[in-house]
Amino acid sequence: MSTFQQLGIPADLIRGLEELGIITPTEVQLKAIPFLMEDGGDLVAQAQTGTGKTAAFGLPLLTKVDPKSKDIQGLVIAPTRELAKQIGKQLFRFTKHSAKIFTEVVSGGDKIDRQISALQRPTQIVVATPGRLVELVKQKVLSLDAVRHLVLDEADEMLSMGFKKELEQIIAWTRGRKSTWLFSATFPDAIQQLVHGCMSAKPHRLTIDAAHVVNRDIDHRFAVCPRDEKAQFIADYLERRDDERGLVFCRTKAGAITLGKVLAKHGLAVDVLQGDLTQPERDKVMRAFKKGRVRVLVATDVVARGIDVDGLAFVFHHQPPDQLEYYTHRSGRTARAGKKGVSITLIEPRERAKLERIGRELGVHFREMH
Repeated sequence: MSTFQQLGIPADLIRGLEELGIITPTEVQLKAIPFLMEDGGDLVAQAQTGTGKTAAFGLPLLTKVDPKSKDIQGLVIAPTRELAKQIGKQLFRFTKHSAKIFTEVVSGGDKIDRQISALQRPTQIVVATPGRLVELVKQKVLSLDAVRHLVLDEADEMLSMGFKKELEQIIAWTRGRKSTWLFSATFPDAIQQLVHGCMSAKPHRLTIDAAHVVNRDIDHRFAVCPRDEKAQFIADYLERRDDERGLVFCRTKAGAITLGKVLAKHGLAVDVLQGDLTQPERDKVMRAFKKGRVRVLVATDVVARGIDVDGLAFVFHHQPPDQLEYYTHRSGRTARAGKKGVSITLIEPRERAKLERIGRELGVHFREMH
């Protein structure tokens, strides 16, 4: 098994990783880091959330920027404010013991005046959501002329959220870059077109086997449960574990709102995170959850990207997810920082085949609950 030192990561960055408990490289890090450190050219990586992508592109990016230069040299684009902030936080933590590299996060939902003020300082890396970055460039608040490395994280999600025009504009503004590193869980036609439009003829490609993605500290369980009895099942489970906190995932906004109301009637400290909330409302929900005032957070898949809360004991899947990578993303919210966790999928009798497919493709063994 290779170490970060063997992958070429400098000792000062490794020290920062060790303090975060990141000791052994994940598969995406093993495959991406050597190429990005040595060659650094265009990269197309198929990898799901939870694979360790931030370190896979973040560590090489940190080694390639010049801390003495005041220009923005690295640009990371992410689909959501939550994910952008998580990436920015990780990059900051990685550099705790290295030469100071300044990273700023600019995203919709935060006050733009504060971001404009922050960008007056020397900044080597910007992490941004597409819409806010375009807004700031058009206001001439920042320049992308010196960007040498562009990272598109969760590119498929950005396109599904309608950011195609913004991405094309950002790509046009950074034509002087040396490389583009694109990470995506899926590769629909729109992603293929994006790759052809912004990369060299033969970018380096890598795929992360889904079976190597799932955290082995997670206990995977399922229960066969009629739809109208699922809320009662969750409430009964939580009554037996009154000190545990966690997440419940729903496929739709309407389903999340309805489930939140039902669980609240059971006396649970619950709140809902879904796409119709304004950014201040979402911030309020997340603050309450992080501080422990909310015990159970009901969420939809897209808005939950970037949630990073320690100490969550469980994840419930109110319905099995439609996309395989969503199971990995959902389950990965528990069993963090070396702790154990449980992932419980509630299925109706006709959904057994879907659960079996998830287990087979991810190499997960599901134990039935009664």
